[in-house]
Amino acid sequence: MSAILGRKLGMTSIFTEDGQFVPVTVIEAGPCPVVQVKTKENDGYEAVQLGYEAIAERKLNQPKAGHLAKAGVAPVRHLKEFRHLANKVFLGDIVTVDSFAAGDKLRVTSTSKGKGFQGVVRRHHFGGVGMTTHGQSDRPRAPGSIGSSSYPSRVFKGMRMAGRMGGTRVTVRNISVVRVIPDQNLLMVRGSIPGPINGLVEIIKL
Repeated sequence: MSAILGRKLGMTSIFTEDGQFVPVTVIEAGPCPVVQVKTKENDGYEAVQLGYEAIAERKLNQPKAGHLAKAGVAPVRHLKEFRHLANKVFLGDIVTVDSFAAGDKLRVTSTSKGKGFQGVVRRHHFGGVGMTTHGQSDRPRAPGSIGSSSYPSRVFKGMRMAGRMGGTRVTVRNISVVRVIPDQNLLMVRGSIPGPINGLVEIIKL
């Protein structure tokens, strides 16, 4: 089992070796240095902390700069822990896309696109309330009644209403690797993954 951090570059389509034309998402993954190895004796659990995306040292706050300096790792923008890598990599190692191969199954996690405050038609696929005739021309996308008469005289928790949409942590499973390009640190996975272009992606090999 392996894990890596990357950035979503976008989507395209390629031909596989057996002649299939498949849509793929291109991910720039790694290289990710091992910044810290956590153990049960010191931290209460086992995990490996990876870094990703080099940045200027002046952009780091002092705690993060000291943490990276202690590990002897160049400044990086992102830090993420993976319990799946415990006892598989060690301090000073660098995780690259070489640990992946075509056909591998992945679990991909990212933050979905934020869409702001949306109404019930877009957020929950409501069909709209009432007709657009008989003088009602401004209420077709309204949610309708949400109350429960005199009993219980309240709105139940979980009622589908308007609100903020997107911008949440989303995980997709069993995404297959179509192609690996090690010299460019690229992974091509079948289909789409959550998140915008240039969004941070967590990849775990199942």
